[in-house]
Amino acid sequence: MPEISLTEIILLNKLENKSIEFSSSICEWYKQFGRKDLPWRKKVTPYRVWISEVMLQQTQVKTVIPYFDKFISKFPDLDSLSTATEQEILALWTGLGFYRRAKNIYAAKQIIKENYNNEFPSSFEGLMSLPGIGKSTAGAILSIAYKKSFPILDANVKRVIARHDKIDLSDKKSLNKLWYLSELYTPNRKIFEYTQGIMDIGATVCSIKKPSCEECPVNSTCKTAFKEIEIIKKVKKDKACKEIFFTLAHSKNEFLLFKKNSKSFWESLWIPYEGKETRSNTIFKKPHKSNIKKFSHALSHLDLNITIEIFDYKKPFQVKTNLEYQWINRRDIKNYGLPKPIKHIIDNHV
Repeated sequence: MPEISLTEIILLNKLENKSIEFSSSICEWYKQFGRKDLPWRKKVTPYRVWISEVMLQQTQVKTVIPYFDKFISKFPDLDSLSTATEQEILALWTGLGFYRRAKNIYAAKQIIKENYNNEFPSSFEGLMSLPGIGKSTAGAILSIAYKKSFPILDANVKRVIARHDKIDLSDKKSLNKLWYLSELYTPNRKIFEYTQGIMDIGATVCSIKKPSCEECPVNSTCKTAFKEIEIIKKVKKDKACKEIFFTLAHSKNEFLLFKKNSKSFWESLWIPYEGKETRSNTIFKKPHKSNIKKFSHALSHLDLNITIEIFDYKKPFQVKTNLEYQWINRRDIKNYGLPKPIKHIIDNHV
């Protein structure tokens, strides 16, 4: 084993002192200013942390809170979730978007039931084996729920560390540097306070456009504190645009919906009949009356121009099709996963 030089020992001591100062400052800040009122920070369990972390992927806290509360009210723990159908989970996800996350929760709870005796995994390897859980999400669950020392690197944490150590995010090697620093700064003690604290600082203090450096607990060591922040503007790619034609058939209280089984956006959700020339096919009878609505809806990767023709019928009828469909009573719509714009149309249609 090669000997460590005095210079290397001094450098290691400096790094250790730097990391202790960094993490200690954040822990103390969290005790005073942390967002302890967030619903997933009350009655902390691995299950509740998991659901919140998945919901928070690509979604703001204020948007997630009512969905988290609704989800936990229906499925308060892993035992209650273990018997849930994919459709029940998707129904609670309606309007939150990125529905693949809900499908991953369903797939993950199946794996937990079959491979882990319905006990939530407590190891990094076990968590990484679950769909929808990556390195940072696994670290968050381990540090927050199990109080184990694991680094995280979500968007907020990445921004805090990148600014603190002046990491050039345009550098292809920056991600490796950020993970190294995240691991370096992650303490062995008070890991719960540190993890929550650094996420909160990124969300409320070290904001994207106007960081409040005077409120930051690590401003004395930050290499960019109180300096003008160079905002790296992402080059906006022109999103593709897709024209969609729906036919929504309904009687007084029931709506005809079809399950979308193709592997694309809105997979496994319930939608009106999709396709043109509905009057000439054998699915629909002549309606009592009809009207057309047109509107746009933006997905993360695609802009949709939607035309929906609404057919009014006096009563439901048998449909000749190989597609999976149901006439769904208005009062039961909440039990089905629907895309947000379709749910809006149904909720506001008399």
